[in-house]
Amino acid sequence: MNADSYGNRLALGEARDDPAHTALYAKLTRRIVPFLFLAFVVAYIDRVNVSFAKLQMLTDLSLSETVYGAGAGIFFLGYFIFEVPSNLILHRVGARRWIARIMVSWAIVSSLTVFVSGATSFYVLRFLLGVAEAGFFPGVVLYLSNWFPAQRRSQIIALFMTAIPVSGAIGGPLSGWLMAHLAGVHGIAGWRWLFLVEGLGSLVVGVAAFFVLTDNIADVRWLNAEEKSRIAADLARDALTRTETTARGAFANPKVWLLGLLYFCIAMGNYGLAFWVPTIIKASGVASIGNIGLLSAVPSLISVVAMIWIARHADRRNERRVHVALCCAIGAFGLLASVLFAANVTVSVVALVVAAIGINSIAPVFWGIPTALLGGAGAAAGLAVINCTGNLAGFVSPFIVGWLADLSGGKLLPGMLAIAAALLIGAALVMGIPFHRTSPSSQGTFK
Repeated sequence: MNADSYGNRLALGEARDDPAHTALYAKLTRRIVPFLFLAFVVAYIDRVNVSFAKLQMLTDLSLSETVYGAGAGIFFLGYFIFEVPSNLILHRVGARRWIARIMVSWAIVSSLTVFVSGATSFYVLRFLLGVAEAGFFPGVVLYLSNWFPAQRRSQIIALFMTAIPVSGAIGGPLSGWLMAHLAGVHGIAGWRWLFLVEGLGSLVVGVAAFFVLTDNIADVRWLNAEEKSRIAADLARDALTRTETTARGAFANPKVWLLGLLYFCIAMGNYGLAFWVPTIIKASGVASIGNIGLLSAVPSLISVVAMIWIARHADRRNERRVHVALCCAIGAFGLLASVLFAANVTVSVVALVVAAIGINSIAPVFWGIPTALLGGAGAAAGLAVINCTGNLAGFVSPFIVGWLADLSGGKLLPGMLAIAAALLIGAALVMGIPFHRTSPSSQGTFK
């Protein structure tokens, strides 16, 4: 089948269900997504392993919950400042070199956290970790948008973003094991071993990224000429629905900032879950660090299946706003229930499963919206603006929860109420986005 004939069939909505078309994108997925998934797993473990280190580090260094919350969150200030420049550089020099640079940099900084001795050094290294990691996530989303058309993008992003719950499923037990079994080895505290070992893992994956990633379709050897033409036809048709803008144009686009505000609300939930699950489980009466690590993996593992199913459902229905709103509401309900029923381990963990299903399923569907709207250099800048604006919640979320915990004598409920409120505001925002469809097969655009 020639490219013109294929393009005509795709325009009529027929080619998407063609077995050859499905097989082509399955092949593309197998070759691209697994490594990016692995990279995000180690990135997210390095980002949130401080939530486990906290269980020993605060006592060793005499730090308060407020200091922990500020230190956990200051990562996102560095991330915010350097996000847009990093993504623009990636757009210019290519994903292979820049993603490898990002990963090697954050691995080194994460490993250096072993030398934290007080609040100041904790703040400095968390800030530098954010600087090092800036650009990774929006860079990968941009990279995927250059390989997969909008009709398949939510489920591809979902596959990539299952790295978040999987990192929790892996990182929880691993962090608990490292802290429990390496404590005191060579006179080094368990939480210091945690940062050292997990940072070195990121270093290995970062070096591999330089050799594994390919910047564009034309350079790959595992696609033949016809397959490359098919993908190019898909992407060319997809580009017609995007707004090509400059980087400056993205900053001036109110839609970009509206999506950034929405993503801020979503990220409040993400980091409320990521940074406080171990503390919530401990509050339910689980004392063993190893058992806390194992229980923290349960919500993460179960939410993986939900993430993929919900993203596929959103793609099939060609509808994203209601999916995002419902997931926000489910996440808010689960978080509140996990602390309201903290006295019962079983009920609390079940509530965390509900929270993880809702919260972890939001972002893959959400990112299908801006990637279908933005093109050119404006896409690199716009995705970075949305991501870094949203990820300011990574500073606000843990700081607010920690601060409210200190004010209330260690209670988590006030902080979780704030997180739940942010998620519900996000649900209202996404339902208020003006939106229309240009055709039954279109992805839809802002009015």
